[in-house]
Amino acid sequence: MTPHVCRYCDGVITDSADAVAVAHDMGNSGPGWTVWAHRDHAHLVEIIDPDLLRIMTRIWVARRSESSPPA
Repeated sequence: MTPHVCRYCDGVITDSADAVAVAHDMGNSGPGWTVWAHRDHAHLVEIIDPDLLRIMTRIWVARRSESSPPA
């Protein structure tokens, strides 16, 4: 088995029974890769990049305010 790295703690997952697939990152060219975490860390992994979420939230708010009629 290829060793996996935990997305939460960056530690190597040595026991295959402890490895949990938490997401799949798409690649720009190719199939992408599976994101792994220790079983105890799986619920702690942030799936959405916080910077991306902040930027998208600003875009969604701006679009919503443009489409809302003035009160």
